[in-house]
Amino acid sequence: GRLGRRLMASKTMVLDEFVLRQFDDPNYKGTKITGVSKEDFEKRLNDFHDEQKKAGETVLKEGYAPFCKHMFIPNFVEGVTVGALSITEENKGLLESRYEARTKDELPVLVRYFPKAKVEPLPVAKFLDIILYSKEQIIKEAAAMKRDPPEMDAPWGVISVKAQDQDFENPMQPITMMRNALISEGGSGVEIDKEKYRKSVEFWQEHALVA
Repeated sequence: GRLGRRLMASKTMVLDEFVLRQFDDPNYKGTKITGVSKEDFEKRLNDFHDEQKKAGETVLKEGYAPFCKHMFIPNFVEGVTVGALSITEENKGLLESRYEARTKDELPVLVRYFPKAKVEPLPVAKFLDIILYSKEQIIKEAAAMKRDPPEMDAPWGVISVKAQDQDFENPMQPITMMRNALISEGGSGVEIDKEKYRKSVEFWQEHALVA
Protein backbone atom coordinates (compact mmCIF):
# COMPACT_ATOMS: atom_id res chain seq x y z
CA GLY A 1 0.00 0.00 0.00
CA ARG A 2 0.92 3.65 0.09
CA LEU A 3 2.72 3.41 3.45
CA GLY A 4 4.91 0.56 2.23
CA ARG A 5 5.88 2.61 -0.82
CA ARG A 6 6.66 5.64 1.32
CA LEU A 7 8.90 3.59 3.63
CA MET A 8 10.80 2.23 0.64
CA ALA A 9 11.25 5.70 -0.81
CA SER A 10 12.51 7.07 2.51
CA LYS A 11 15.86 5.26 2.18
CA THR A 12 18.38 7.75 0.78
CA MET A 13 21.39 5.46 0.50
CA VAL A 14 22.32 1.79 0.37
CA LEU A 15 25.70 0.07 0.62
CA ASP A 16 27.17 -0.54 -2.83
CA GLU A 17 29.10 -3.78 -3.36
CA PHE A 18 32.30 -1.72 -3.85
CA VAL A 19 32.28 -0.69 -0.16
CA LEU A 20 31.77 -4.24 1.15
CA ARG A 21 35.53 -4.95 1.08
CA GLN A 22 35.85 -2.45 3.93
CA PHE A 23 33.72 -4.83 6.03
CA ASP A 24 34.91 -8.17 4.64
CA ASP A 25 38.51 -7.99 3.39
CA PRO A 26 41.03 -8.54 6.21
CA ASN A 27 43.83 -7.15 3.98
CA TYR A 28 42.05 -3.91 3.08
CA LYS A 29 44.53 -1.06 3.73
CA GLY A 30 42.13 1.85 4.28
CA THR A 31 39.34 2.34 6.83
CA LYS A 32 38.14 -1.07 8.05
CA ILE A 33 34.64 -1.30 9.53
CA THR A 34 34.27 -3.82 12.33
CA GLY A 35 31.89 -4.43 15.21
CA VAL A 36 28.80 -3.23 13.35
CA SER A 37 26.68 -5.16 10.84
CA LYS A 38 26.18 -3.88 7.30
CA GLU A 39 22.45 -3.51 7.97
CA ASP A 40 23.02 -1.45 11.14
CA PHE A 41 25.66 0.66 9.42
CA GLU A 42 23.32 1.47 6.53
CA LYS A 43 20.47 2.25 8.95
CA ARG A 44 22.69 4.61 11.00
CA LEU A 45 23.60 6.52 7.82
CA ASN A 46 19.98 6.89 6.70
CA ASP A 47 18.78 7.89 10.18
CA PHE A 48 21.49 10.54 10.46
CA HIS A 49 20.66 11.87 6.98
CA ASP A 50 16.96 12.14 7.83
CA GLU A 51 17.56 13.85 11.21
CA GLN A 52 19.92 16.41 9.68
CA LYS A 53 17.59 17.10 6.79
CA LYS A 54 14.69 17.62 9.18
CA ALA A 55 16.85 20.14 11.05
CA GLY A 56 17.27 22.07 7.79
CA GLU A 57 20.88 21.05 7.15
CA THR A 58 22.39 20.43 3.70
CA VAL A 59 23.51 16.89 4.45
CA LEU A 60 24.92 15.81 1.09
CA LYS A 61 27.93 17.94 0.16
CA GLU A 62 29.22 18.34 -3.40
CA GLY A 63 31.83 15.86 -4.62
CA TYR A 64 34.29 16.03 -7.52
CA ALA A 65 31.51 15.42 -10.08
CA PRO A 66 27.72 15.87 -10.14
CA PHE A 67 27.21 12.13 -9.53
CA CYS A 68 29.36 12.17 -6.36
CA LYS A 69 28.37 13.46 -2.90
CA HIS A 70 29.84 13.33 0.59
CA MET A 71 28.10 12.97 3.93
CA PHE A 72 30.10 13.61 7.11
CA ILE A 73 28.83 11.74 10.14
CA PRO A 74 30.31 11.67 13.65
CA ASN A 75 32.25 8.40 13.88
CA PHE A 76 30.27 5.61 15.56
CA VAL A 77 32.58 2.70 14.62
CA GLU A 78 34.84 1.54 17.44
CA GLY A 79 38.57 1.46 16.82
CA VAL A 80 38.54 3.22 13.44
CA THR A 81 41.68 5.36 13.35
CA VAL A 82 42.68 8.38 11.27
CA GLY A 83 44.64 8.06 8.01
CA ALA A 84 46.46 11.39 8.41
CA LEU A 85 47.87 13.26 11.40
CA SER A 86 48.52 16.89 12.22
CA ILE A 87 52.24 17.67 12.25
CA THR A 88 53.35 18.90 15.69
CA GLU A 89 56.64 19.87 17.35
CA GLU A 90 56.56 16.47 19.09
CA ASN A 91 56.00 14.25 16.06
CA LYS A 92 57.67 16.09 13.18
CA GLY A 93 60.93 14.23 13.84
CA LEU A 94 59.13 10.97 12.95
CA LEU A 95 58.28 12.07 9.40
CA GLU A 96 59.92 10.03 6.65
CA SER A 97 60.06 10.54 2.90
CA ARG A 98 60.55 8.33 -0.14
CA TYR A 99 59.98 8.28 -3.88
CA GLU A 100 56.80 6.43 -4.69
CA ALA A 101 54.65 5.55 -7.69
CA ARG A 102 51.09 4.26 -7.31
CA THR A 103 51.35 2.07 -10.43
CA LYS A 104 54.23 0.65 -12.48
CA ASP A 105 53.53 3.16 -15.28
CA GLU A 106 53.67 6.25 -13.10
CA LEU A 107 56.76 8.34 -12.52
CA PRO A 108 57.72 8.18 -8.84
CA VAL A 109 57.33 11.39 -6.85
CA LEU A 110 58.60 12.42 -3.43
CA VAL A 111 56.11 11.75 -0.62
CA ARG A 112 56.32 12.33 3.12
CA TYR A 113 54.50 10.26 5.70
CA PHE A 114 54.41 9.02 9.27
CA PRO A 115 55.41 5.33 9.48
CA LYS A 116 52.42 3.67 11.16
CA ALA A 117 54.56 1.68 13.62
CA LYS A 118 56.09 4.89 15.00
CA VAL A 119 52.81 6.75 15.61
CA GLU A 120 50.68 3.95 17.04
CA PRO A 121 48.37 3.91 18.86
CA LEU A 122 46.63 6.22 16.41
CA PRO A 123 43.77 8.42 17.56
CA VAL A 124 40.24 7.20 16.86
CA ALA A 125 38.70 9.25 14.02
CA LYS A 126 36.14 11.92 14.90
CA PHE A 127 34.24 11.67 11.60
CA LEU A 128 33.42 9.27 8.79
CA ASP A 129 33.41 10.68 5.27
CA ILE A 130 30.70 8.68 3.50
CA ILE A 131 31.32 8.86 -0.26
CA LEU A 132 28.23 8.40 -2.41
CA TYR A 133 27.65 7.77 -6.12
CA SER A 134 24.28 8.26 -7.76
CA LYS A 135 22.22 5.23 -8.75
CA GLU A 136 22.55 6.27 -12.43
CA GLN A 137 26.35 6.36 -12.20
CA ILE A 138 26.56 2.99 -10.45
CA ILE A 139 24.33 1.39 -13.12
CA LYS A 140 26.39 3.06 -15.87
CA GLU A 141 29.68 1.75 -14.43
CA ALA A 142 28.23 -1.75 -14.01
CA ALA A 143 27.22 -1.74 -17.68
CA ALA A 144 30.69 -0.55 -18.72
CA MET A 145 32.21 -3.45 -16.78
CA LYS A 146 29.69 -5.89 -18.32
CA ARG A 147 28.23 -6.59 -14.87
CA ASP A 148 24.56 -6.94 -14.02
CA PRO A 149 23.22 -3.64 -12.67
CA PRO A 150 22.75 -3.83 -8.90
CA GLU A 151 19.27 -3.83 -7.38
CA MET A 152 19.10 -0.43 -5.69
CA ASP A 153 16.09 0.83 -3.76
CA ALA A 154 17.69 4.23 -3.08
CA PRO A 155 18.97 7.17 -5.18
CA TRP A 156 22.52 6.95 -3.72
CA GLY A 157 25.02 4.12 -3.18
CA VAL A 158 27.78 4.21 -0.54
CA ILE A 159 31.00 3.40 -2.43
CA SER A 160 33.62 4.27 0.20
CA VAL A 161 34.07 5.24 3.86
CA LYS A 162 37.04 7.30 5.05
CA ALA A 163 37.86 7.84 8.72
CA GLN A 164 39.19 11.32 9.51
CA ASP A 165 39.17 14.18 12.03
CA GLN A 166 37.61 16.80 9.75
CA ASP A 167 33.97 17.20 8.76
CA PHE A 168 35.00 18.26 5.25
CA GLU A 169 36.67 16.47 2.38
CA ASN A 170 40.44 16.26 2.85
CA PRO A 171 42.00 17.87 -0.23
CA MET A 172 43.92 15.87 -2.80
CA GLN A 173 47.67 16.23 -2.17
CA PRO A 174 49.41 18.95 -4.23
CA ILE A 175 51.76 16.41 -5.83
CA THR A 176 48.75 14.37 -6.98
CA MET A 177 47.24 17.44 -8.64
CA MET A 178 50.59 18.22 -10.23
CA ARG A 179 51.01 14.65 -11.45
CA ASN A 180 47.49 14.60 -12.90
CA ALA A 181 48.28 17.81 -14.76
CA LEU A 182 51.64 16.70 -16.13
CA ILE A 183 51.01 13.14 -17.22
CA SER A 184 47.28 12.75 -17.43
CA GLU A 185 45.73 10.40 -20.00
CA GLY A 186 46.95 10.92 -23.55
CA GLY A 187 49.48 13.52 -22.43
CA SER A 188 47.00 16.41 -22.42
CA GLY A 189 47.42 18.10 -19.05
CA VAL A 190 44.41 18.77 -16.85
CA GLU A 191 44.87 22.38 -15.86
CA ILE A 192 45.60 22.90 -12.20
CA ASP A 193 42.94 24.84 -10.35
CA LYS A 194 45.28 27.28 -8.56
CA GLU A 195 42.79 28.09 -5.82
CA LYS A 196 42.28 24.38 -5.01
CA TYR A 197 46.03 23.83 -5.19
CA ARG A 198 46.68 26.59 -2.61
CA LYS A 199 44.00 25.19 -0.33
CA SER A 200 45.57 21.75 -0.64
CA VAL A 201 49.01 23.16 0.27
CA GLU A 202 47.46 24.87 3.33
CA PHE A 203 46.09 21.53 4.53
CA TRP A 204 49.07 19.27 3.68
CA GLN A 205 51.58 21.80 5.05
CA GLU A 206 50.12 20.95 8.46
CA HIS A 207 49.25 17.23 7.96
CA ALA A 208 50.87 14.03 6.71
CA LEU A 209 49.53 10.61 5.78
CA VAL A 210 50.11 7.57 7.96
CA ALA A 211 51.60 4.73 5.89
